[in-house]
Amino acid sequence: MFAFNYHRPDRIEEALMRARDSGDAKFLAGGQTLIPTLKQRLAAPGDLIDLGSIPGLAGIEVTPQAVTIGAMTRHADVAASPEIRRAVPALAELAGLIGDPAVRNRGTLGGSVANNDPSADYPAACLALGATIRTDRRALPAEAFFCGLFETALEEDEIVTAVSFPVPAAAAYRKFANPASRYAMAGAFVARAGEGVRVAITGAGQDGVFRWIDAEEALTAVFAPTALDGLALSADDMIADMHGDGAYRAHLAAVMTRRAVAALAAG
Repeated sequence: MFAFNYHRPDRIEEALMRARDSGDAKFLAGGQTLIPTLKQRLAAPGDLIDLGSIPGLAGIEVTPQAVTIGAMTRHADVAASPEIRRAVPALAELAGLIGDPAVRNRGTLGGSVANNDPSADYPAACLALGATIRTDRRALPAEAFFCGLFETALEEDEIVTAVSFPVPAAAAYRKFANPASRYAMAGAFVARAGEGVRVAITGAGQDGVFRWIDAEEALTAVFAPTALDGLALSADDMIADMHGDGAYRAHLAAVMTRRAVAALAAG
């Protein structure tokens, strides 16, 4: 680990000021990705700005229209929230599938979204539910926020403050997890709202999370697992690594989508 200056501001304005003064600072949320990266000397920020003491960045608010979760809210708190379990049970279930208990009790929603790991779970929920990512200066629709592999629309000195998820008519999430890391080798979040269906795939795409438009159109016409018959994702667009090639991940993504649809169709 390289040497760095550690800061623990108690106001978001101070965090932003330190980031602007530094020029190469990193914001620390739960640290489940950043700390291992620092230990492996894959990053060398001059300043590390811990957001853990800033009030107002954690918390859950549920209305009939939306679930709004503060950026510093831990995965374990999302998974255990009775309000979220009633409003969007698939979102609570997703949080409970992240990593292991140690990760869930340290990792945060905002850190996961800002990092945009191609195998992370929350980005799929953001896309499928049409979430809005709020920062210290603006509100971004999920479609505009996720820009590619580990890339988002965030500026260098911009901080995610909360994510607002519209409450769907129904939703389900299914993933095939790597047995060691529990990251999604393929995950599918399916949401029904109004007259439409949205399907977001994580863990499989070369460019990160994406919507499976062909599946959405088929399921909007007929909401049943059989509506996906004959549909397939291109293996050329999928991740290929030591855990599985593109064809394997394309197959997994389709299977997870079918399972999510089946769970919803069963009521």
